[in-house]
Amino acid sequence: MTDEKKPSGPDLTKGVALTDFRDGKLVGHVGDDDVLLLQTGPDVVAIDAYCSHYHGPLAEGLVVGDTIRCPWHHACFSLRTGEALAPPALSALSAWKVERESERIFVRDKREAPTPAAPHLTAPTPDRFVIVGGGAAGFAAADMLRREKFAGAITMISSDGAMPVDRPNLSKDYLAGNAPEDWLPLRPEAYYQDFGIDLRLDTSVAAIDPRERSVTLGNGDRLPFDRLLLATGAEPVKLQIAGADQPHVHTLRSVADSRAIIAAAANAKRALVIGASFIGLEVAASLRARKIEVHVVAPEERPMEKILGREMGDFVRALHQENGVNFHLKDTVEKLDGRRAQLKSGGVIEADLVVVGIGVKPRLSLAEQAGLAIDRGVSVDATLETSVSGIFAAGDIARWPDPHSGANIRVEHWVVAERQGQTAARNMLGRGERYDAVPFFWSQHYDVPINYVGHAESWDDIQIDGSIPGKDCLLKYLKGGRVLAVASIYRDLENLRAELAMERSRA
Repeated sequence: MTDEKKPSGPDLTKGVALTDFRDGKLVGHVGDDDVLLLQTGPDVVAIDAYCSHYHGPLAEGLVVGDTIRCPWHHACFSLRTGEALAPPALSALSAWKVERESERIFVRDKREAPTPAAPHLTAPTPDRFVIVGGGAAGFAAADMLRREKFAGAITMISSDGAMPVDRPNLSKDYLAGNAPEDWLPLRPEAYYQDFGIDLRLDTSVAAIDPRERSVTLGNGDRLPFDRLLLATGAEPVKLQIAGADQPHVHTLRSVADSRAIIAAAANAKRALVIGASFIGLEVAASLRARKIEVHVVAPEERPMEKILGREMGDFVRALHQENGVNFHLKDTVEKLDGRRAQLKSGGVIEADLVVVGIGVKPRLSLAEQAGLAIDRGVSVDATLETSVSGIFAAGDIARWPDPHSGANIRVEHWVVAERQGQTAARNMLGRGERYDAVPFFWSQHYDVPINYVGHAESWDDIQIDGSIPGKDCLLKYLKGGRVLAVASIYRDLENLRAELAMERSRA
């Protein structure tokens, strides 16, 4: 995902000295490959210098024991093997051999990569695992099952017509026209065949029978299962006003949705975004990148105040205004009459493209029909198992006991869904592993990334270090003196340290 560039730093095949390191790190190259050297105790290890997710610079990341965390989106890798230990990265880094000759350190060759656990490498087992959902959690679970050398049958059922994709791109770079189509799939089509994952696209599930341990598909076929993962995700909340069903009115959740907006944007001069959510404002930024006039209508006084607070909400609004977005806040759209949007305030906006971003709701109907315990989501225990043994839930639908906030929470974040999918997969194999990762998300607005760790549904104080308007800040959201969440702009290392501190604390 990067432009052609010259390799970084010294040629490691010619050797470097420990005195060349800074803070225990040094970036050099072997041929055209950038390599990061790290000193960990008496050892020196070498891995690829950039994250396999979005190419974040690992030299600016955080070393924790024998791991390193990416500063951009908090992926975690083993320093010894390069294995991707925590999403959003799913692909391993190359690990390199380090040789010492006298006082100099040389890197010349890669270590041999571990052989992927494709089914043909192991004897198949009679176990049948079914995953309902083709999003972040479902894919991460299927991938982890094979990484853990599960050799039984995996059937992954997706109502979407596209293979599992990098959904955050759909409202960001891809929608803005800065990401090619081949960035979207999480894995190529051949992956599913090579790893024995029966991916069924455009396939609906009509019912789940926990007693018979079977799934009934929309066409009436029945699939037996030994373990089941529900990862049905969320769907956009529909606008309940006259004219909302017109063809120029869109929501954004799938690849098809993003493509439809891109096609409509080709001839659009003015766009109306209804809702000042993260998705709504990322869409606004992406459409501004396409030189389209954008108007945002939302009922709140400032965007994202409920999540980020007043000061950050004011900053986000000002940032979008600087980039040409027109806000109509404390207002709503009452009806869409053709291209005319009638506002409650009496105003009218003419728009040839409308995108609705007023939130999402978890898809719970299958879980409810199956008799699973529901609490504004599918209730799961610390291992992500539902109230029915052998049935797990992960991602946007799961409400789990969060050890950091001390509450049962449900969040709709991409990284959380991937991490839960991986934990659920290991627990489908009987590991009994607690899901205790700290929630994390990022949002991109023009050139400004906002990183957020933790979970604060409310707070009684926000401590601000640095300057929000100066795009250099760290905000701590506190309740009763405890830090529940941290948001930052260009304070990546501090954000990683805050995540680590939360991991090491409990409510």
